[in-house]
Amino acid sequence: MCATILGEPSVSGERALETERHMTSPIWDVHCHFPRNWENPDDQDHAKAVDDRADALRAAGVVKASLLCGGRFGLTYEEALPYARRHEDLFVPSAVVDPEEVSAREIRRLHELGYVGLKMIGVRRAYDDYKYFPVYQMAEDLGMPILMHMGVIGGGVDYSITHPRRDPKAAESMRRMRTMGRMQPRDVSAMRMRPFHMDTIANNFPSLKMIGAHMGGTGNYDEAASVTRWRHNVYLDMSGGDTIERHAVERRLVKHEIGVEKLTWGSDCNNDEIAQHVINLERVFELSDLTEDEAHRIRYQNAAEIFGLEQPTLAGE
Repeated sequence: MCATILGEPSVSGERALETERHMTSPIWDVHCHFPRNWENPDDQDHAKAVDDRADALRAAGVVKASLLCGGRFGLTYEEALPYARRHEDLFVPSAVVDPEEVSAREIRRLHELGYVGLKMIGVRRAYDDYKYFPVYQMAEDLGMPILMHMGVIGGGVDYSITHPRRDPKAAESMRRMRTMGRMQPRDVSAMRMRPFHMDTIANNFPSLKMIGAHMGGTGNYDEAASVTRWRHNVYLDMSGGDTIERHAVERRLVKHEIGVEKLTWGSDCNNDEIAQHVINLERVFELSDLTEDEAHRIRYQNAAEIFGLEQPTLAGE
């Protein structure tokens, strides 16, 4: 479900015209999952799914998207790349890796295959466990940014805004989760995916670029702001939906607690929700009193520098 931020209307009428106006400003989506049919993973035309995702991104003004491929679910790393290359101008391949299972040598192999970045989520130890250090060392050596999930992993029902007892869509989502096995125990903990873990990693691998997803995760904003405040190569993305977009404004996170040079944007949603979240992003910019230059940094420039497409400049240069 894609609600709207702070009472803003859906994409229609006047807001649709505003969306069209902002399409001239390029956007880099750092959190774009390879499309997958979760309910029936074997029943998907991957080429069509990727083409549809590309169309939705482009329609929303996205010119680059870090496509998260492989990992525990879906296609293998080798299988996913040809689909990403159907839109080489748009997709920047990033490999979803489990540092518990993937070695530094495998990271090098993925880089040689064509992967530019990495993504981590659901780790079985804290992100800053010494066992994972060889992976971080290799990523630093190869210049591969790592997108790290932060905080609680979302589910099918957001109980802060709805409940299956009173919402038919939430009830249906719960039934699907039960059918798919999502109600079963799993070895996942938000405590292993906290922003402070990026501080440890940054102190040991100062040139490694890391993006903490979801602005650090609800409940972790202060940690995230603290780490990005003092660690040069630690950034955050603003993905995570309407609640995080609302918190960005209500808690004065953007520009006030977290510098604009430290923020990127990610969709992390279905095709039909991307355009609305771009509108929400612009509303966040407006309510946070960002200049156009500051907004451009979050939409595109910061990510372009993180992934090496553009070189950063310092004051006076």
